[in-house]
Amino acid sequence: MKDIEKTKYVHGQTHQEEFNLFLRPDFSQFFDPTNKSSAHTHNPLSRSLHSGEEITKLMISSRAAVVRRWCSSIRARNFSTSVKICLDWTPNTNHSGIYSAKAKGFFEEEGLDVEIEQPGPNDQLTPGRKVARGMATFGISSSESAVSFATSDSKVQLVAVAALLQGSTSSICVLESSGITSPKQLDGKRYASYDGRFEDNIVRQMVINDHGKGDVHFHSLDFHGYGESKTMTHGSVVASYLQEGRSDSTWIFTHWEAVMAKRQLEDYKIPYGYSPVILAGTDTLASSPEIVRKFLKALDKGHEFVVENPKEAVQALMAEANHPSLSDQEFLEDSQKVLGDMYLAGGKWGRMEHQRWEKWVDFLCEKKIVLDRDGNVIPRSSIEVAKLFSTEYLP
Repeated sequence: MKDIEKTKYVHGQTHQEEFNLFLRPDFSQFFDPTNKSSAHTHNPLSRSLHSGEEITKLMISSRAAVVRRWCSSIRARNFSTSVKICLDWTPNTNHSGIYSAKAKGFFEEEGLDVEIEQPGPNDQLTPGRKVARGMATFGISSSESAVSFATSDSKVQLVAVAALLQGSTSSICVLESSGITSPKQLDGKRYASYDGRFEDNIVRQMVINDHGKGDVHFHSLDFHGYGESKTMTHGSVVASYLQEGRSDSTWIFTHWEAVMAKRQLEDYKIPYGYSPVILAGTDTLASSPEIVRKFLKALDKGHEFVVENPKEAVQALMAEANHPSLSDQEFLEDSQKVLGDMYLAGGKWGRMEHQRWEKWVDFLCEKKIVLDRDGNVIPRSSIEVAKLFSTEYLP
């Protein structure tokens, strides 16, 4: 293989073994009554009955002011719309815009009370399935999820309404000590799979594209990687599987687990789509389009803040997410630098192009990766790319 990436895994507190990467499958003021009687300086108890009436009026006025302030506060809470977004992985720098939007009050400005749900060992559903079942308003996932729901019997389809990043940071990783230097050498080797519907076939096709047989031994992570506390604590399958000899390779994100990458990763003719994306259900888009627009408007501000204030955005991520994998600020700042040019396209956040979606779906269908439950190939003509994503809700 030409120009195999050699990089050091720096995420975590201890020195880690170097590994190789290949494949770039290409975050009041209290109301002050104005009643003039409140300015009197004489002892109100020595005043006449008439003064007592004034005192009564003053007390009523003051109490009314308190009630008005209290009611205003209640109305503000009651009229805010509750929104939940489920993260695709442990909090990391590509979630910075989400956490910055929360920390800076951008969601609140739009009248939204946003809950950011982190995955964990007790999860039984993926973000996409939570959205489909009405358990979350939005979910972060890959573009494959939109394709998957469009080619399933789900009553609710998922639509990508924004791309968190413009480029792809996905890579396949092996430890340098394994001696594996190209995808074709994964034949006969283990691959720790997140069990994405298309994941294993994408990896297999990558190996074939590198003139291998595609004979990779796929084995499942515990519930998409969410089911094991060590993986969730580190936010890394490299730490919990590869470095412990439990697998030979896995899918990683270079901005998170390979921030010291210095050369462009090899392209093995995998025209990977947008990832991660924000998914919303078709039912939400139909019933609450303004909520979607407000949510994305706040995220747009959040990502602009990240681009303009990367260090402060890291601090917001650490404070708001409060996750054990976010303890190394220097690492997070390095990771943020990798993503710096990937948040915006032409100065705009969230944009997606039809051509890139089209190319990705064409590839999945051409390589017979999109199958139904019985293993039958789903024809390309049955997938309408225009229904997989939408940019009409972006500001």
